[in-house]
Amino acid sequence: MRLLSLLAGLLVCSSAIAQPDLQERLKAVQGDPAALKAAVEAGKKASFFCANCHGEDGVSKMAEVPNLAGQNAAYLLEQIRKFGAGERKDQFMQGLIKVLKDEERLQIAAYYASIPVPPGKADPAQVARGKELFTKLCVRCHGDQARGNEAIARLAGQRSSYLQTSIVRYRDNTGVRNNQLMTIATAGLKNEDVAAIANYLTQLP
Repeated sequence: MRLLSLLAGLLVCSSAIAQPDLQERLKAVQGDPAALKAAVEAGKKASFFCANCHGEDGVSKMAEVPNLAGQNAAYLLEQIRKFGAGERKDQFMQGLIKVLKDEERLQIAAYYASIPVPPGKADPAQVARGKELFTKLCVRCHGDQARGNEAIARLAGQRSSYLQTSIVRYRDNTGVRNNQLMTIATAGLKNEDVAAIANYLTQLP
């Protein structure tokens, strides 16, 4: 698997240039039911190597790996671009994504977006507190159903463990992604607050 990381220099410039057009292409595909169906079917085949970590249906079985099922297609496509361009850092992900053609990137994003994500298991005792904190700190950007949009991640149904790790990294500035709004929003959270938010989000449909 690590051999693919040796391909780190491929397609960086061409992918970065093609992305705006690729987002427009995605919108066109989404507006054409027949084209979208074909893209989803092709994406299922193209994403075979993603299943090792993200699960065959986009539902991760690994604590540190996020679910991709149900995520917004435009958001996924942008994250794929960022990994390919080195703006998001993960040696393995960067190596894999850089060998994908633009159309394959679009197809994979369409495929995962088409799969419903099942709600995760939560501690009922923490859900109410988590909802309160989410409504206060997060709803303005992530939406009242935590489904995000083209530029902001869907959090509903995400793995609780992954959510907690991500929130703590933003809070403590220890992750590879920096976002001033996220840092501000999470700055005052205690670990038990983080756990409550994660429990609330994971059980959302």
